[in-house]
Amino acid sequence: MGTKKLKSAWDHYSLSENEGLAMRDYISFLSEGKTERESWQILEGWAKNAGFQRLDETTSFKAGQKVRLSVRGKAGIFAIAGLRPLGEGFRLVAAHIDAPRLDLKQRPLYEEEGLAFFKTHYYGGIKKYQWTALPLALHGVVFLRDGAKIEIVIGEDDKDPILTIPDLLPHLAKEQNDKKLREAITGEGLNILLGHKPSPGEGDERVKSSILDILKERYGIEEDDFVSAELEIVPAGKARFAGLDRSFIAGYGQDDRVCAYAAWKAIEELEQPEWTTIVLLSDKEEIGSESNTGMKARYLENFIAELINLQNGSYDGLLVRRALAKSKALSADVAAGFDPNYSEVMDKRNAAFLGRGIVISKYTGSGGKYGSNDANPEFVAEIRQIFDEAKIDWQTAELGKVDQGGGGTIAQYMAVYGMEVLDCGVGVLSMHAPWETISVIDLVMMIRAYHAFLTYKK
Repeated sequence: MGTKKLKSAWDHYSLSENEGLAMRDYISFLSEGKTERESWQILEGWAKNAGFQRLDETTSFKAGQKVRLSVRGKAGIFAIAGLRPLGEGFRLVAAHIDAPRLDLKQRPLYEEEGLAFFKTHYYGGIKKYQWTALPLALHGVVFLRDGAKIEIVIGEDDKDPILTIPDLLPHLAKEQNDKKLREAITGEGLNILLGHKPSPGEGDERVKSSILDILKERYGIEEDDFVSAELEIVPAGKARFAGLDRSFIAGYGQDDRVCAYAAWKAIEELEQPEWTTIVLLSDKEEIGSESNTGMKARYLENFIAELINLQNGSYDGLLVRRALAKSKALSADVAAGFDPNYSEVMDKRNAAFLGRGIVISKYTGSGGKYGSNDANPEFVAEIRQIFDEAKIDWQTAELGKVDQGGGGTIAQYMAVYGMEVLDCGVGVLSMHAPWETISVIDLVMMIRAYHAFLTYKK
């Protein structure tokens, strides 16, 4: 038998009515959940409606029971108790819901020559030039001196003004054009244009004063309140079907909210699985999974400890460790889609092609697999069997040529517990750009693949 021959999934599969509705539902999710807080709020709302109880309100964990945990409103976990005891292990699909963006600095507001700006600090790996001369929106929260929480979204409603970062006109860009792409726009140059109408009267920084007056009037925010804020600059506008045949979806933050959405759809209607099934949605992956909402924090371990305590009536640290070590997981993250316009950075024999199904990556990493999980072949064989039996279109891929670059996922932070982990997602074009593009049929295959994995009984 030769190497698996890849064909377009469109050749033998058409979307059902429910899958068509799911694609439109996904576009709405992508359009409304542009920050990790917003994404989690949407997903937790769906989970609540589907019968997932808050962990701190749960007194048992019996077969079929649904539980949810929010991690500081920016990450979280959904779980359904299986027929087998949790000590025998569980099935986990884990994605992340943060995305590359621009964050406001803690002292962001300034005025220069009659123009007011916000200073930013970019978050995650971006091409800085892609964020200039683009419609942008401000999303986030501000906590006032008295602890009151203010939620802000500016630039999404048709009646809202948008924000933008000015770029240098081509007539004066001779020196800029001679620079390398990563140097042409600097991090300190990503400043958000806010206004130029001065407040009445005399004195300095009257434009800045006018902007502060607007913020005070509309949101009750003083300049000092930026210190306790989490404000993010993201592309303005809704995600859309793309292509004349509507076979793509284009929008911001699909790395990795496309996998988060698929993971939710895979668990949404499960009632009484064989194994306890878990969907985990993490934060901070784009900056190394740090902080108490990133995957390096121990909320998965603590969650399993809580469930075992509920299931057995007492805490058993050894059983927690056994449950983690016996478990199997898919690290739900995207792969770099093959783009013929940039074929020189890809190994075509080991690349992800849009429309050919879900992508499994035995390893990721960079510089000789550094920062990679590198899944065991026994587990890869098991996933092959699951997908083949479920008639899932799948392919394998690496993240570009060996010495070209690379990147990591959260897989290594699950593998540290001893569980089997494999990276599994869809190919994306223009990854980390303000607008990313995926294939509709690949998303359908991913939902089916995650569902098949979570419900497999062997």
